[in-house]
Amino acid sequence: MSRSPDQRITNMDGDAALPRDNGELVFQAPWEGRAFGLAVAMNEAGRYPWRDFFQELVAKIAEAREAGAPTSYYDQWLAALETLAVGKGFLTTEELDRRTAEYQSGRRADHH
Repeated sequence: MSRSPDQRITNMDGDAALPRDNGELVFQAPWEGRAFGLAVAMNEAGRYPWRDFFQELVAKIAEAREAGAPTSYYDQWLAALETLAVGKGFLTTEELDRRTAEYQSGRRADHH
């Protein structure tokens, strides 16, 4: 049985509000849904308080806006998740870079 995410997550507002269409979450690509799910699952597992992720997300959105960077909401979501994961010591920057390179090169395929 699948649970719905916590109301603090689904009801974020302002720049951090989740993209929706007719009230339903919108993901443009499968990786966006996976990044969303991973951030929520890690929070639910007690790996970090939601406010830590939320604050990092808001900061990433503001940084992208200030830089005039044409990135999507979930690009910023993923950047926040990566920063938090490294900052909390879940993985190192080197591990993150290595895995990212594996996916980009096709050496690490996602068949799910």
